[in-house]
Amino acid sequence: MGTLYLDRKQSELRHRGDCLLLYANGVCLQRIPLRLLERVVIYGELTLHSSTLGLLAEAGIGVSLINGRFGRRHAQLADGVKNDARRRLAQYRAVTDPRQKADIARCILQRKLQAQQRMLQRAAQRRPDLRHPLRKAIGELAPLRERLTDPQPLTTQRGIEGAAAAAYFRAYGTLFPAGLGFTGRKRRPPPDPVNACLSLAYTITHGNALQALQGAGLDPALGFLHEIDFGRDSLAADIVEPLRAPIDAWVWGLFRQRLLRADHFKQKHGGCLLGKEGRKTFYWHFEYLAQGHRRWLRRFVYALVGRLMQETR
Repeated sequence: MGTLYLDRKQSELRHRGDCLLLYANGVCLQRIPLRLLERVVIYGELTLHSSTLGLLAEAGIGVSLINGRFGRRHAQLADGVKNDARRRLAQYRAVTDPRQKADIARCILQRKLQAQQRMLQRAAQRRPDLRHPLRKAIGELAPLRERLTDPQPLTTQRGIEGAAAAAYFRAYGTLFPAGLGFTGRKRRPPPDPVNACLSLAYTITHGNALQALQGAGLDPALGFLHEIDFGRDSLAADIVEPLRAPIDAWVWGLFRQRLLRADHFKQKHGGCLLGKEGRKTFYWHFEYLAQGHRRWLRRFVYALVGRLMQETR
């Protein structure tokens, strides 16, 4: 099963029988059998009929819609949750139990900081000329991660996460040439090519997390590390956290190998946008990374389900 990325202006997605049909200017460009798909990612403008959306939902094929400048608006379509409602009841109990909530958040943060350390360690091996700033950040992360071995209130955990992020991105920023203009994680809108790639990769991964949670019968809005907020899929945001550092490493690889260059981007409406040719490269390489991440998300989500159900016994 695979992912279909649709990023072509003035195109239309139809269906006939058990196939999707991609049209442009009235001409059918491609036929895609539904049996080959697990998800569809749509970026930008595309005509899509409600009957086609219904067919995708019926087939259990997730749809991520990324629209608006800089991918600010994101929507997810998935088949209705039909799994055991007891899982959601267990989730509701855990979210309202301070001990359980803090323990699960701590588990997520431990994985996140471990991934950050690993990413910087591998970067130091590739860039011995940057060993000093990278090793310094690794040294700063170590005691922060150690503090998470013991139970901590959520407010303390979030403070640890913030300190870790500051140290991590100071070091991460040294990996890129000054000409790219990357000085740290910034969004809404992303001001430089690195942030543009990070935002797009995080957004697609967030959609994969939503699909994993809905498939397991959990409520994506009720998180542990991220507080409940209007319009926020807090649990999806939670489980993406350990995958951010591997995504960061992958984005660095795109620029290090010159698969993406500054000329693949343009400044528009106060932010940085990845151009059409750059997006082709991005999607092609991202799918290889995303396959492993989707497997990790499914394993993590079902481990979380097991933990939640165990707590209710």
